Amino acid sequence: MKKFTHVFGTALAILISSATLAQQRPNIIVILVDDMGYSDLGCFGSEIQTPHLDSLAKEGTIMTNFYNAARCCPSRASLLTGRFPHQAGVGDMMNKRSFPAYQGFLNRESITLAELLKSSGYATYMTGKWHVGQDSINWPLERGFDRYYGLIDGANSYFANRPYRRNQKLSIVLDREKVEVPAKYYSTDAYTSHMISFLETHFSEHQEQPFFAYLAYQTPHWPLHARPEEILKYKGKYMEGWEKMRQRRFAKQKELGVVPKSASLPEIDEAIPVWDKLTWEQKVQWDERMAVYAAMLDRLDQQIGRLVSFLKGNQQFENTIILFLSDNGASHETIDHDGFTQEIQLANNFPASHPESFTAYGKMGAAVSNTPYRSYKHWVYEGGNSTSFIAFGPNHIPKGAIVETPAHIVDIMPSLQQWANAPYPKWYNDHQIGAMEGKALSELWGSSGVEERAICFEHEGNKAIRRGRWKLVQAYPDKNWQLYDLHMDRAERDDLSDRHPKVVQSLLKVYMDWEKRVGVIPYEQLSK
Repeated sequence: MKKFTHVFGTALAILISSATLAQQRPNIIVILVDDMGYSDLGCFGSEIQTPHLDSLAKEGTIMTNFYNAARCCPSRASLLTGRFPHQAGVGDMMNKRSFPAYQGFLNRESITLAELLKSSGYATYMTGKWHVGQDSINWPLERGFDRYYGLIDGANSYFANRPYRRNQKLSIVLDREKVEVPAKYYSTDAYTSHMISFLETHFSEHQEQPFFAYLAYQTPHWPLHARPEEILKYKGKYMEGWEKMRQRRFAKQKELGVVPKSASLPEIDEAIPVWDKLTWEQKVQWDERMAVYAAMLDRLDQQIGRLVSFLKGNQQFENTIILFLSDNGASHETIDHDGFTQEIQLANNFPASHPESFTAYGKMGAAVSNTPYRSYKHWVYEGGNSTSFIAFGPNHIPKGAIVETPAHIVDIMPSLQQWANAPYPKWYNDHQIGAMEGKALSELWGSSGVEERAICFEHEGNKAIRRGRWKLVQAYPDKNWQLYDLHMDRAERDDLSDRHPKVVQSLLKVYMDWEKRVGVIPYEQLSK
């Protein structure tokens, strides 16, 4: 991998102009998707057509042990700040609480990626879902972005601005102003179009300046919404049922090398019914929901291809780094409870392909998406906090590599800091800034064997620590700790806690020290 060193104290360095430095530094694009499972891309085992992302993976590096924070808000806080969610003020969701770690929006003791890179001469743009600060004083332009278009809140219709909870108001924002959704709107397309528009202006007015672009797509978070032409590609492809689909994906994962050849597919979640016992109508309903889900990712891939073509047309592709990941594992959530309006609950019964529907694919779909791992979004088993991860950049990223070394979403900030050669400040806007928690990915890619650092997780009482081959997990409200050897059992089936009590105690001590350091509050003590 090509490496760059910064030379200080020489006359040559002093004479280099800022424009020349800008040309040497890469453009950086971070693409974050919402609720996508580990196996949902073609390059990670899926039958869904994702040729553009597959190409970036083939020409770049994929990481098979990359972790997020298991839920949307905490993951976004970590990605944007390079710190654990509690340190950034978003230990849970956007609920405002009196505890500093749970204030519900990014604190000022953390600098964002946009603030860091802007201070170092980058133009900064964002489109898509924000979800780390509801009030306008905490919106993207107040945290370092030059331009923004997207959804401030956590979820929405893809075709309209449609509140789904009682007394809810959803904000679609351009820069600092709330705007209406136009006719023939589809959010995935709109986020891409606005980013391309921002970059068109950038290339015409600031050609010598590198840019940072953050595209935070809603896709494929519920509701299941896709365009008819994409849905037709997938209708009928899921009529074999969830178990057959898991088997097909798992076999492909072995061929691709994203799971070990020696691995075996675990049993499906026991709460999921046997496919053959369903009625024909139930099978057709699930097939349609999966077809819409697949169509959403198909359309996403097309839009990423559109962005790549735009970069190539402006001779920017070769000097651009692209990172791709999901904010958590696939979602088991449904839209059939009292938290949703009566109108939305009725829309949950519409066919998924209907534009007025408002539905999700539930545990059955999530179990397929998370193949071969256990559990879902919200929990910190592998199915909840693992993501397929792609890094592409011809001048900076190894080509065709599969990296098994564990990494975490906090590693993105130090990676971008290194690529951009951006000084990380101790103070910013009169606030003392906490240190980054991660490591640059180039350092992890250069390591041999299993990375032995500890990576810790906590979300709504669900706790875990990964160190080397071992992972210790506690699933709230159960107070028992479970120990898994991820080198032999990444599906987390065989609890070894009774057989390795010293390993449990060693990991537990590290976890408890981390929990105290970052400000975790016991979940039962948090106001709901």
